[in-house]
Amino acid sequence: MSEAVLAISSEDPVLETDFAKEMVRQMRAIDTYGTYDNWPVEKILEPFVLTKEKKREIPVVGDPDEIVMARVRAFYNAISALIEKECGLMAVPMLNLTHEGFGRAVITVGKLVVMDKTLRDVHRFGFPSLSKMKDEGDKLLAVALEIIGLYPKVAGL
Repeated sequence: MSEAVLAISSEDPVLETDFAKEMVRQMRAIDTYGTYDNWPVEKILEPFVLTKEKKREIPVVGDPDEIVMARVRAFYNAISALIEKECGLMAVPMLNLTHEGFGRAVITVGKLVVMDKTLRDVHRFGFPSLSKMKDEGDKLLAVALEIIGLYPKVAGL
């Protein structure tokens, strides 16, 4: 994949946000062979951006491969890490996916479920732009932090 083909610009201000930095950290964490070590940030996050053209190329029905499932895990791991950073309590992501790409993502803090998301068509997991991915992550993070604020005793158990 050449630089001209990338949907993410190296000057994109979203790349400087905590969410994008955490996503890169999570992607590098799952890279057991160090392939991403010399890659630019925009190339690491590129698979998360599914433009309309890219989405059209993916069949409507399909099974997710391990690479796509690892990306889904990285997304929810990043949200968990940001929850921990914000509130100081350990957030645990749990992902349950069938081989067909259906399932559920749950994040718990203590005994409190702070995020519960039903997943469908995981083989088509992605966002129209990097900004949309950040917005979705920020929305999930804000709701989780609000729930923790409402029930701090349960979150602290």
